[in-house]
Amino acid sequence: MIKKIEDLKIKIFSDGANKEDMLDMNSKTFIKGLTTNPSLMKKAGIKDYEAFAKDILSTIKNKPISFEVFSDDFNEMEKQAMKIAGWGNNVYVKIPITNTKKESSKDLIKRLAEKKVKLNITAIMTLDQVKTTVSVLNKNVPSIISVFAGRIADTGRDPIPLMKDCLNEMKINPKSELLWASTRELFSVLQADRIGCHIITATKDIIKKLPLINYNLEDYSLDTVKSFYKDAKDVNYKIN
Repeated sequence: MIKKIEDLKIKIFSDGANKEDMLDMNSKTFIKGLTTNPSLMKKAGIKDYEAFAKDILSTIKNKPISFEVFSDDFNEMEKQAMKIAGWGNNVYVKIPITNTKKESSKDLIKRLAEKKVKLNITAIMTLDQVKTTVSVLNKNVPSIISVFAGRIADTGRDPIPLMKDCLNEMKINPKSELLWASTRELFSVLQADRIGCHIITATKDIIKKLPLINYNLEDYSLDTVKSFYKDAKDVNYKIN
């Protein structure tokens, strides 16, 4: 049984776009990398994509960090990808598995892989998509395959069998790593670790729960009761 963070074999990446949080996560030794995406940047109020990325990279230089292209045209995606890749040796370029027209990114991934760009293929949810990706990745260049296990679970499906199948398919490319994406709860970190997943991304809210691993449940019960009591007292609730 996992008793502490140090027992985990999986690499934990922090997912977000708040500069203060990203720098805080980068300072933690158990955080092995970072990811972000346009939606997270929008939520964080980022207006200048390139300026934000370069500002972050001025501090985060040694841990892998992924930035995503945002065009819907494959030629423009390629231009963006090459620029993003040039921002730092620790940068992975996130390429969605399709564009919004459901057209496969396979040819684009192949071209970028041949140019030795470190890629993070994202928004994957099927084994066929993984097979397509692995077939065109460069076996001599590190890459990440991001399967959205959390979103798969949102549909009522158990993502574990799929994730195991993905690991098997990826054995032909030892430089590729499977990333468990869209994490919804702390338990997913343990699930991903148990099956041998290489990486999991988690938001700050989930990461701050890591000290709860193997926490005494009676103590946790008492903590919960105390929080209910304190909140009611703070508001001065009364029943007349």
